[in-house]
This record gives sequence, structure tokens and C-alpha cells, in this order.
Amino acid sequence: MARRVHLDIGINGAFLTRRWEEPDNFMRLTREAGFEHHEFCADALDPFFSGDREYQLATARAVKDAAERHGVTITDIYTGVATHRFHGLSHSDASVRARMKQWILDCMDLALAMGTDRIGGHWDALSVETLSDPARTEWACRNIYRTFRELSAAAAEKGIAAIYNEQMYIPSEIPWTLDQAQEFLVEVNRGADTAGGGRAPGSPIYLTIDVGHQAGEHYGLSGPDTDYVAWLERFAAFAEVIHVQQTTRDASHHWPFTAEYNERGHVRVEKVLKAIERSHSGGADEAVAQALAPVARTYLIAEIIPGSTKTEEKLLEELAESARYLRRFVPEGGLDLTF
Repeated sequence: MARRVHLDIGINGAFLTRRWEEPDNFMRLTREAGFEHHEFCADALDPFFSGDREYQLATARAVKDAAERHGVTITDIYTGVATHRFHGLSHSDASVRARMKQWILDCMDLALAMGTDRIGGHWDALSVETLSDPARTEWACRNIYRTFRELSAAAAEKGIAAIYNEQMYIPSEIPWTLDQAQEFLVEVNRGADTAGGGRAPGSPIYLTIDVGHQAGEHYGLSGPDTDYVAWLERFAAFAEVIHVQQTTRDASHHWPFTAEYNERGHVRVEKVLKAIERSHSGGADEAVAQALAPVARTYLIAEIIPGSTKTEEKLLEELAESARYLRRFVPEGGLDLTF
């Protein structure tokens, strides 16, 4: 039976943080820049830091209304910088782990109020102390897997359709290698009915691949682990969101797709699309496929994070140019691939 996968582009809302605060501007600027799909950045509405619960839910509903008004689809809520500042789900103290888990559960409620049923990001960082002890490292990784299985069940109960975990490029933030990504996806999805296997109900947990997160050479990685094409070929079939940015091979700059930065960077959108096709047409990880069904849609989310000194005028110009560039590869309305 033929299987169809829909591809389209979108923008991550990180460009808004510490600049704009009104939901109408969030969605108006997204549409004016040329994007119809918006991945909401939790730094713009954080479950713990942004006012009280009444304010958070009211603002989430205002985001939903603004999106509808401006013809924008909220694809998901994604973590910003805030959760990256903590050890979170991998902390040695149970109370710290529980606090980060509560952040995720609260964010699920904001997502639903915002009109989306997906959340994603990264919520843990193994400490140096943990990484120096193989036994502690193994326990921490296994505990992270158990926590994600618990979140899968909680998500299903709340009405959240999927959770995304982002691959990174340092050993403290797992998964950071191809084999670790395989292990993560198999372990977190094996306890839930995410592939139609009749197991306990739970929402699928997918991988977010970022084409700038292959800079593991600084910690000794080489070969396919440092190649965004290899990551996409193996795991794009299990990614509803792929973060795209322009960058160099040794860093994650989050540059826009403008003529200036395309000349300096190494990311090529045509290679991204071909790798996605190869993943769906037989290149996907077989072990993961036994635990997780391939996705039916993928958004190429431009994760463009400007420096603090970049003016708003220049930022918006770069976003618009990036949208025009990406539309050279993915037309209005998206692409439908059949396998």
C-alpha cells in the first residue's frame, strides 16, 4: 500500500523572545515574513516563568486566536533556551527531576490551549560528575527512558498526540550519536502502542533532527555522527519536525538562509530533501521501525536565532529572505511524497 508524507516549511518563534510580547504580533510577523506554520517557542510563554497560570492559559488562547486571524498554523510548542540551563530530567536529585517533569506536563496544557497537540524540545543535561562514572551514566540514561515512557502515557491521557526530543551534539545531552538515538527511540517507544502493536496506550515520541547539531567533533566524534545527511537518512522517517539553520560544520550558529550566510554555511536544502526521501524509501533505522511507525508529515522548521544586537528591521528582512529561499525547494502548500 502506498504511503504519503507531506512536507512543508515553518519558523521557530525564538526570533520573538525578548523582543515582542503580544500574541497578535507573534502571528502577524510570522505571516508577513512568509511563513504559514509557526513552532511556538516556550521562551515566549514559559510554564514556570511567565506570570501565573491564569495569565499563561489566557495568553495561550490569545495565541490561538491570533494564529487563526492571520492564517497561521501552530505546529507545536518547543523549548527555548530556558530549559537548557538546567540538568532537569537527568539531575541526581529526584525533586529536580520531578520539577522538570512538571514543566513538561504544564506545557502540554498550554499547547492544547494554543490549538496544537504536540510539544518538543530538550529537558536534561547529564552532569560532569555523572558522566565521569559509567554506572551513574547508565542509570541516568535508563531513568530518562523511563521518564519519557511515563510522559508518553500522560500525553495520551491529556490529548497530546506526540512528544519530540531533540538530538544534540555534546555527550551531556542525549541522544548525541546515531546509535544513541536508535537506543533512545526504541526504549522510549517500546512501552506504548505507537506502532499499532496493541500494547499499552501512549503517544509516540519522535526525534527532532537539527542539521546544525552534528558538531560532536569537539568531544571526539567523527564520521557519520558528524554528518547531517547521515542523521536524516537514518531517522528523518521518525521526525515530524526537522530544524533547519544555516551554519558551519563545527558549530550551531542558527544563521538565516540569506545569500550572505548561505555562502558562509554548509547546509544545503536540496541535500536535506533527498535525505528525507531516502529515509522514507528504505534508509530508515530498522530497529526503530519495529517500535515506531514512520511519520506522515514533516515540517522543516527554520530555527533562526538572532544575536541580541541585531536590529528588528534587519532580523525581519532576513526572515523574509529565508522564507523566499526555502520556498525555492518547498512550494506554497508543501510537497507530497509517495512511497
